[in-house]
Amino acid sequence: MNLPNANPSSTPHDTWLHQAISRIEADYQRSADTHLIPLPLPAFSNVGIDLYLKDESTHPTGSLKHRLARSLFLYALCNGWLHAGSTVVEASSGSTAVSEAYFSRLLGLPFVAVMPRSTSAEKIALIEFYGGRCHFVESASDVYDAARAVAQETGGHYMDQFTFAERATDWRGNNNIAESMFTQMQRERFPIPRWIVVGAGTGGTSATIGRYVRFQMHATQLCVADPAGSVFGEYHRTGDATLTAPGSRIEGIGRPRVEPSFIRSLVDRMVEVADVDSIAAMRALSSLLGRRVGPSTGTNFVAMLQLACEMRDAGEQGSILSLLCDAGERYLPTYHDDAWVMRCLGECETASVRLHAQMA
Repeated sequence: MNLPNANPSSTPHDTWLHQAISRIEADYQRSADTHLIPLPLPAFSNVGIDLYLKDESTHPTGSLKHRLARSLFLYALCNGWLHAGSTVVEASSGSTAVSEAYFSRLLGLPFVAVMPRSTSAEKIALIEFYGGRCHFVESASDVYDAARAVAQETGGHYMDQFTFAERATDWRGNNNIAESMFTQMQRERFPIPRWIVVGAGTGGTSATIGRYVRFQMHATQLCVADPAGSVFGEYHRTGDATLTAPGSRIEGIGRPRVEPSFIRSLVDRMVEVADVDSIAAMRALSSLLGRRVGPSTGTNFVAMLQLACEMRDAGEQGSILSLLCDAGERYLPTYHDDAWVMRCLGECETASVRLHAQMA
């Protein structure tokens, strides 16, 4: 069925393309913006330091990656890379694949997610719920070549979030995540954040925020919280793009190789976070909010607290803003399970005591 305003002389591909873009834009119009949540921590707010989380778990697919998937689809459509019947292929450890499966179903396209076998069962179930198929590899470093191979075998398109994340989003505005953050902060005590803290998987979010801050000439600095085993921290220090690392155990952030979308010149500060600290922070923040959050949000929270303590010690005031990346229900059998954490990561009690001392 043609859209009411479709050009009668359009080719069948143009008609499908226009309908596909229109469906994505209509879906976006039906979705409200995500909430900004203040974190009530008197140890900091009483001395003029306010902490906030932008709750990305309220997107239709439950995570920050919903924004990325929408941008990647529009980018691929407008570049002529997707057509009626195209198989969409992505290399993803979970959340991006969940969101891309959603948009593939919206457009009636088959979807294949290439992921490590260790990806949580909850994310796999969500991908399959949206009609996607999962293709497993043994190591995170294998996903790239495997995704290209699957795309070639199916005659499909490899979305390649790790290359295109930093260029698919309009970083100057258009209600991207950075513009939304600053708009929502306008009536707060310190409307221009002193720090924005994000994690990096592709690097797309840090690139969008870093560019927007510079374009708007804000005094905000950007901090990337990087989990243990990720290559980004060392790459930020050295600039050596050939570096590799084991890879992160915190789903959704950290990478075993330097990704093209991670732009180190946009990052003012890296904070490397041990896995036990991420999990302790995830649980402390879940208790504080009265709802479960995921482990990458815990990684962000560790960096927020470190920056807040440094500001307090230096007598500085201002706000620190980060992301609640996804809900913790996806991780009930893993990061929120005591036995799993003890078996895979070790004792978190010392990290928890240290974290609560920072918050006191």
